[in-house]
Amino acid sequence: MNIIDYAKKAKNASLLLAAIDTARKNDYLAMLANALKAHEEDIIKANREDIARSETEGISAPLLKRLKFDEAKIAEAVSGLESLVKLPEPVGITRYAMELDEGLELYRVSCPIGVIGVIFESRPDALVQISSLCLKSGNAVLLKGGREALETNRILTKIIVEVSSQTEMPEGWVHLLETREDVKTMLGLDEYIDLIIPRGSNEFVRYIMDNTRIPVLGHADGICHLYVDNDADVDMAIALTVDSKTQYVSVCNALETLLVHKSIAKDFLPALKKAMDEKRVELLGCDATRNIISAAPAREEDWRTEYLDYKLSIKIVDSLDDAIAHINQYGSGHTDAIVTGNRDTAMRFMELVDSANVFWNASTRFSDGFRYGLGAEVGISTNKIHARGPVGLEGLLIYKYKLIGNGHTVAEYAEGRKKFTHRKLNKKL
Repeated sequence: MNIIDYAKKAKNASLLLAAIDTARKNDYLAMLANALKAHEEDIIKANREDIARSETEGISAPLLKRLKFDEAKIAEAVSGLESLVKLPEPVGITRYAMELDEGLELYRVSCPIGVIGVIFESRPDALVQISSLCLKSGNAVLLKGGREALETNRILTKIIVEVSSQTEMPEGWVHLLETREDVKTMLGLDEYIDLIIPRGSNEFVRYIMDNTRIPVLGHADGICHLYVDNDADVDMAIALTVDSKTQYVSVCNALETLLVHKSIAKDFLPALKKAMDEKRVELLGCDATRNIISAAPAREEDWRTEYLDYKLSIKIVDSLDDAIAHINQYGSGHTDAIVTGNRDTAMRFMELVDSANVFWNASTRFSDGFRYGLGAEVGISTNKIHARGPVGLEGLLIYKYKLIGNGHTVAEYAEGRKKFTHRKLNKKL
């Protein structure tokens, strides 16, 4: 079966998925969680094959770290599925109700998008997250993972399909694609695919956007900032910088550029340097930074670079507004944070920084669908339409208007025989 056949089957399945009740979907998610635990050894064996092959191919250390799918990662995937079961039904929810006239009522109701094509990087856990979110939100999905995770993705998809069959989910709602040619073909299938979510480099996401008529939702680079204000607590600022940068370096919400107010730099930077040396983080700094601590010179391109590694660029700024201007110029609109004890300063930062996620006294690593309580995520969107930030269940929904009348005709209103009441209703369909 080729990708066009997959897309056709997914389209048909999506129409059936939209009407599946909550209990069946939750039964599937619970069974999938149990199946992952039952097949843990097989999954880990497949993952080790992928890691061994990738090591011989010279794949970078950050990608290898993303690729790993061990007992801890399986436990996280299971936890995500269990949290998704607990979330309320997202489909068929009345978001807006209006009486147009007596006996003529309009409802805006949530519904699935349809068929979603997701292209993701080496993380196999993304496959579980994405497919489960799509199922709960009533969407069919075509999954294209990185070739480095081929064996892991195959066994995970096999388990997903088996559990789907056991719970009588519509056949063909999920498919795994494996080649670059599949991606090229998918981009032309606007008749069957309703949305594409790419996860990868800036260059790759731009390629997707430029080569398809299908709507694209996603982010390219995760160039995240932390700004240490002059009113920051030094110990807190160090802890948040270390966590944002080193808790897991190879993800899109990890810190890449640190901005420091000039009046706190001499107290803060030496202590930070000691903490970062312990974590073996390479520091790059502007001239003012290098006058205080030892660091390699930061170039203009460093302010635009997503390292995904133990590497951090540092710039000293004159003011809050300078920090905001730097972030809005060089950032990717993903996640940016401020450390300060001044509420007014924090509110100005959060209002003026043009990013999907803005934090006050919190690590950038909190920018995550599971941590937000969204039931994991299919990705983080820096778009300004439809969905922004971590895309969980609600980001995979659209809506339809349902109008209920009793023989009402437009002529009656056009000719002035009747008038609209336009009265908001506090009721569900």
